[in-house]
Amino acid sequence: MFGLGDFSVTAAILGSIIVTVFGVIYGAVNWNRHNDQEEK
Repeated sequence: MFGLGDFSVTAAILGSIIVTVFGVIYGAVNWNRHNDQEEK
């Protein structure tokens, strides 16, 4: 698949891409969210 040789290599690459996209989206959503504990 995609010339990567083994399915486990493809799964690892796709997994890392998915985790990276999730992290970017989560960071963008929570970038300016204030924590109530910091304001006290």
